[in-house]
Order: sequence, then C-alpha cells, then structure tokens
Amino acid sequence: MKKKDIVETYLKKIKLIKKYNKYYYDKSNPKVSDQEFDQIKKTIIDLEKKFTFLKSIDSPNNSVGFEPSRNFKKVKHKVPMLSLGNVFDEEDLNNFEKKILNFLSLENSSVIEYSVEPKIDGISASLTYVNGKFVKGLSRGDGKEGEDITQNLKTIKDIPTSINIKNFPDEIDIRGEVFIENNDFKKINEKFANPRNAASGSLRQKDSSITSKIPLKFIAYTFGYVKNMNIVNQVEFLDNLKLWGFKINPFNRKIIGIKNLILNHKSLEEKRKELAFDIDGIVYKVNNFDLQKRLGFGANAPRWAIAHKFSANKTFSEIQNIEIQIGRTGALTPVAKIKPVNIGGVMVSNATLHNEDEIQRKDIRVGDTVIVERAGDVIPHVVSVDLKKRSKISKKFIFPVKCPSCGSVTVKEFNESTKKQDAIRRCTSEGYECEKISIEKIKHFVSKEAFNIDGLGKKIVENFWNLKLIQLPQDIFNLDYKKIEKLEGWGQLSVSNLKFSIEKKKKNST
Repeated sequence: MKKKDIVETYLKKIKLIKKYNKYYYDKSNPKVSDQEFDQIKKTIIDLEKKFTFLKSIDSPNNSVGFEPSRNFKKVKHKVPMLSLGNVFDEEDLNNFEKKILNFLSLENSSVIEYSVEPKIDGISASLTYVNGKFVKGLSRGDGKEGEDITQNLKTIKDIPTSINIKNFPDEIDIRGEVFIENNDFKKINEKFANPRNAASGSLRQKDSSITSKIPLKFIAYTFGYVKNMNIVNQVEFLDNLKLWGFKINPFNRKIIGIKNLILNHKSLEEKRKELAFDIDGIVYKVNNFDLQKRLGFGANAPRWAIAHKFSANKTFSEIQNIEIQIGRTGALTPVAKIKPVNIGGVMVSNATLHNEDEIQRKDIRVGDTVIVERAGDVIPHVVSVDLKKRSKISKKFIFPVKCPSCGSVTVKEFNESTKKQDAIRRCTSEGYECEKISIEKIKHFVSKEAFNIDGLGKKIVENFWNLKLIQLPQDIFNLDYKKIEKLEGWGQLSVSNLKFSIEKKKKNST
C-alpha cells in the first residue's frame, strides 16, 4: 500500500469519526452503533501505531468528545474529563494488566485489586462543590472544557444541593452519569430515539423548567479536582459517595483476577435486561489511589482504568408474546414481542422468529429469556434461548394451522426444486378476502416499488382501511377527500397534495 493511499485512508477515517462525534456529543443523535464507532476508532489507532507519519489533531489519541455548544457558557475543567480505552475479551484484559504491572515494575504474580463498576449509557457531568455547596455543573464537552449546565443539573433530585458531612472535602468535582430509566423513557419515547438521546437533549435545554419535567437521574462514580480528602481507594470513595447523599451503582464490585472479571462481565451482561437503566459495559479501575497516581495518564485516557464493552449487537431480553404477521403473499411470519432493550443505540421491542421451523428448532416459547441480535441494518432476530431461566410451567408455542386473520387453512407448499416442503406457511385465501393480506397488498400497491403515490404511506393506508375509505386498490382513485379533510392531522393543504399525487397516477402510462 502506497504512502498516499495510507494517508488518504487515514484522513477518511478521521473525517468520519469527527462527523460521528459531532452527531453523538453535539447533536445528541448518534448515526452509528457504539460497535461501529469503536471499530473506526480502533482502525485509526492501529494505523497510527503502524505508520508513525500519520498525525491529526482530531485523532482519538488527541481528542475527547466534541467542542462544547455555543448555547452555553464554556468553562475549563480543573482536571480534564478523559475518555477510557476499551477491551473486548480476556486477551485484551490480560494485556491491560500486564501493562500495569510493567509500568509499576511489579512481578507478574503480583495481585491487582479492581473497583468494578457498570458503565451507564448516559451523559457525563461534573459537579463542583465548595464548602459543601453545589456551585457549578459542567458537561464533558471536549474533555478540557465543558458547557455550564448548572441550572439544568439542579433540577435533578439525585444531586444534593448542599452536603453537611464532616469528612466531605473542602472542594471537589463529583463526576457521574445523567440518565433516564427505561420505564420513564417509555413515557417520552416519541420525542427521542433512545434514553441516552433523551438525557442529552434534556440537559441542553436553555430553559431549565423544561428540563425539570424530564425524569433525569444521576449516579456518581468518581472525582476530578479535590482538596482535603482522606480516602485511600476507589471502593472506599464509592462508599463515601453514598454517605454524602449520592446514588451509586448497586452492581459495583471489588474483584481480583482476570478470570473473575470475565465471570462478572458474563453475569452482568445476562442481567442487563433486568436493570432499570441501560449499561453498555463495565469499567475496571485500579482500586488503590496511590497506584493510580503512579500510573498516571496517557494522551487522553488514564492508565489505571479501562472499559470492557458488552457485545454491541446482541443482548438478553424476555419474550412477552409471539404474534403472527401476514404478508401480501399470504406468508405467516412469527414475531417476538420482547421486553424493550437497547441494542447498539436502538431501542428494540420486536424480533423476527423467521418461520415455524425456526421456532420448533430452537424451541422458542412465550416467557423465555433469549439472546436478541441486531447487526447493522438487519432486522433483530432471536439467536437462542436460555433454558436455565425457563419457567417450569412453560408451554410449547403451537403455530396456527388456520389464518389468524380470515380463518382460512394455512399450508406449506411443496418445493419442486428442493423436493421438500417450504419452511413458510401461507394463508390459502385468494383475492382480497383476507383482511391482513388485503392491507399488505394495498401498501405494496402505493409503495415506491409499485405506483409510488406520495403522501399515502403504510400508516395512512391502515388508518384509511379501518375507516373503510379503502378496501380495494381501485378505492384509492375514488377517495372521499371532504371526509379526509375532517380527520385529525389532515387539512386543506395535505389533502390537496394527496389528491394531486393520486390524480397524477391516474395518467400513469407504465
């Protein structure tokens, strides 16, 4: 590979990560999953290690987060808010510990004690207390300076405005994560893509009275600048946070040994679906503060801490129901209605089960705890069942032999090429006798792949069907526009636009 090509590839990746950083931090609207972002970041770092002539001020090795918004006053952090490096497996963890031992000139047999803390998927904030009073609150920003969001942070009930405890430091920056619990997010999910976006958008409101209406929470986990604190390790610090009136993560642990870290990681990944909030990994910190000081910091991350990410494209959830969807060709597709879960930054509540054979092969049942996978733009699907968590009164799912929509017999057609029955079961109803098939046929009729009628989307077709405005494709060309104009969400302009789109298709010669 020529130097020119290497530089070109590198700069493209830099441009990409800068763009994604802007959407993630500044616009609170991530465009890629954490897994994709981490992969781009890793590619850049690997290229810089391999080719020393590659340098950029926008490299992940030089930058954290994104430049603070102009909507808020910029304030410098007394101690930078750095990001963490990532590990993904046992080998990465072993290498992390080896680096620690080498840096401290310790024997390989030496024991390192870790404070193990779940990584909440929220918005980092730093709270400055002087003489026990909360005086200033900052966002992470670019790590060096953040946005002054004090008034918005003061609306969060989890953040004490004053602390009158004897051992509380004279001055301290308490750092933690602002987030929204999953049950609270359900009440406002029409406005935001996921809980993290909701937390970020709420903290960036110019009017704190708007922020106060959002059920934000705060969990504390570390500190930046501190004056007069007599605490010797991270676990003791977390205990004191609780004493001072802050909430801490109930799954914090003190662990020794890489094997035990792996076991805890696996256990917590399985419990993710039971938690009230989203976590995307676990943070490991060398527990002893003296060792932390000796290890110090790299360019943009501490040497004494690392984040062990969960699999970004899959997680555990629970099947609450199995519904049968019917397509325009009569195909019966089973869909699992699952307990909503965040996978790669997207809230997922449905997962395809593909077909009857797939349900039988994996023995998928209502109430099962399952692994749900979402890779890229692929529809989320159920990978496997955790049989250890299956209820004793669980019953096998019986696939319907009659169409749930019209009651017609369903069949599996014989495939002449494979000499086997098709995996897909179909409704035998013909024409427009089956309601579900009819709706799907009309949706296809107006879609971009067919007539391409602007303003007549899937939801509108369903609504018009329920109102009996459309029952057959030809009904589209004889709509009662006066009746539509009186419907909620419609007006003269939108009806006029719809009428124009339909009239135009009447002259369609193709």
